[in-house]
Amino acid sequence: MNAKNKWLVRALFLVWIALLYSYLKQPPFNFLVLNTFLAFIPIELSFHIDVGKPKNGFLFWIMVIVWLLFYPNTPYLLTDLFHLSLLNPYGVNGLLRLDDIMWLKFTLLLVSTIFSTLLGLWGLDTVATAITARVHAKGLLIKHGVIVVLTILASVGIFIGRFLRIHTIYLFLTPELFIKPLMNMWSRPAIVFIILLTIVQLVFYYTLKLIQKPQAK
Repeated sequence: MNAKNKWLVRALFLVWIALLYSYLKQPPFNFLVLNTFLAFIPIELSFHIDVGKPKNGFLFWIMVIVWLLFYPNTPYLLTDLFHLSLLNPYGVNGLLRLDDIMWLKFTLLLVSTIFSTLLGLWGLDTVATAITARVHAKGLLIKHGVIVVLTILASVGIFIGRFLRIHTIYLFLTPELFIKPLMNMWSRPAIVFIILLTIVQLVFYYTLKLIQKPQAK
């Protein structure tokens, strides 16, 4: 992504978050403002990670770790789609209601989710490429292995945020309070959730790669 498009993404997020704030100040959908902002953080971080960038190896790995800590906030928005049930979309006749406010909130939630997720996946691809190059690994198989590992870790992060209610920022402020919950969170339902969310993310990712793949002439 060139510098012009990066600034365009920043501007779009700024405008979009301001729009969300103006329309969704009150519960139950005011969460979308914060969640969209948190989703933007790893996207911004991915703008500063690339092959040979940053040049300093120590700084590179620090940025990758910080990116990884925040990256689950982006696909986390996919789980926010469950909040669409709060719109009470079905009328007494069992059909979808034609209500302009309901469909406006539907649009705001869906646009935030799709826009953030797609850009987040671009960042995932960029970071994975940079990691592969930094360790001097060659071959697509290694890069795809990095993609899968990062996606699994993102799914673990989504589980932590959704079910343990531990936000990324809390891990920086009071990490000692969350060590025990993180150690005790593993169970069969948790593992199934992580596997399923990993599959969802990888389907999105490889669908995008399939679309982007140049066609042979």
